[in-house]
Amino acid sequence: MTDWRSTPFDDDKLHEECGVFGVVGVSSAANFTALGLHALQHRGQEAGGIVVHDPEQGFNSERRFGYVRDTFTSQDVMDRLPGPIGIGHVRYSTSGSKGATAIRDVQPFFGEFAMGGAAIAHNGNITNADALRRELIQSGSIFQSSSDSECIIHLMARSLQRNIPERMKDALRRVEGAFSIVAMTRTKLIGVRDPLGVRPLVLGRVDPEEDGGWCLASETCALDIIGATFVREIEPGEMVVISDAGVTSHRPFDPRKSRFCIFEHVYFSRPDSILGGRSVYETREAIGRELAKEAPVEADLVCPVPDSGTPAAIGYSLESGIPYAMGIIRNQYVGRTFIEPSESIRNMGVRLKLNVNRALIRGKRVILVDDSVVRGTTSRKIKEMILDAGAAEVHFRIASPPTAWPCFYGVDTPQREKLLAATMTAEEMRAHLGVDSLRFITLDGLYRAVGEAGGRDDASPQYCDACFSGDYPVSPSDQITNGFQLKAAE
Repeated sequence: MTDWRSTPFDDDKLHEECGVFGVVGVSSAANFTALGLHALQHRGQEAGGIVVHDPEQGFNSERRFGYVRDTFTSQDVMDRLPGPIGIGHVRYSTSGSKGATAIRDVQPFFGEFAMGGAAIAHNGNITNADALRRELIQSGSIFQSSSDSECIIHLMARSLQRNIPERMKDALRRVEGAFSIVAMTRTKLIGVRDPLGVRPLVLGRVDPEEDGGWCLASETCALDIIGATFVREIEPGEMVVISDAGVTSHRPFDPRKSRFCIFEHVYFSRPDSILGGRSVYETREAIGRELAKEAPVEADLVCPVPDSGTPAAIGYSLESGIPYAMGIIRNQYVGRTFIEPSESIRNMGVRLKLNVNRALIRGKRVILVDDSVVRGTTSRKIKEMILDAGAAEVHFRIASPPTAWPCFYGVDTPQREKLLAATMTAEEMRAHLGVDSLRFITLDGLYRAVGEAGGRDDASPQYCDACFSGDYPVSPSDQITNGFQLKAAE
């Protein structure tokens, strides 16, 4: 997809598919939700939606393509969304169709039940969605979207439980995969994480002297923007129900060992968020330090591939003693300017977003630090730009292990054969990229950097690292049915 939602630079990155936010007990839930979604925009730039409830006007919703700042900041939109409770969602699709005809796939989804309406916003992917959809359609369900998340609404509709939270528990016990969900009824805000806790979800308290409400969000950075206080993370397998009576905690699933997505530490989450009690920025700096220990090289400058490579590059510089420098400058204003680019502009590719600081680079041996290599197309273009600027040597250091397997838990990953690390050895990748050296942090090194001093426990991994290891904690049953081959047992 090459339009204002995605440039050639972005096409060579892994994308988190969405962020969720919810708030209750405030004067204007829509305003709080729009601000929260703005803070979570990095998790999904394709589209967004907000659902609110007002005691006098009932449920209202707005769904739009584009950035939150462009679609949910006008007064007329906010005026159509009154009420003290609301939820929102920003989307980068991993399932369902893309494009102007797919507004039906934009969340939150809403359903009217016998005991009242409910809306849900889902971060993650349901790995048995195809099987569930076939079963539901055969028994009479009529789907309004192509999204896997809509299965949850239909499963709730078929439950015989007497209230929405209990129906949600029934539905989610049938679901496989990864889900962090924010949902709402007329009076309750609900948050749920899957038993493995693959995707993040946090609880916050809005200033009691002001509004005195509660909020749920994918990341703590969304709490900061509304001035809310971080309370705690929703635990893996936990459901919280928030109402006038306060916050109640439920455990609808059989307990399992958590497998939080390790790539949240590497790239997905904002560097100013907190994950597992640790600063994401500090973790990424630690990744860079570990990378410098594992893969040293003689050079003159350490330069990040902005912006995601910056903290790791700082860590690499601090550990190695090689000066840090902004050798590549990011253009922050690419976007709608190029809705209809000419062919010559389109062929500029990565130059639309990145430009080399030639005076700094000329004659230098340069270490480029990036978060990952996916297809390798962007890495090759960046290398060419650095050499064109007169660099003497180019060395790539990557702050994650080779991405050799697709993610089925809520990340937009290319098919396996399009992943460079799935078809090439490390030396073949180096030759393909045309750099003097290429080194990735090891999986053990990554685990050490995120706080696991002993590295990865191969018998019982502490994180979901399937994109690196091929070790899927939840069987991707739909993909296997469609022919996907799991990693052979060693």
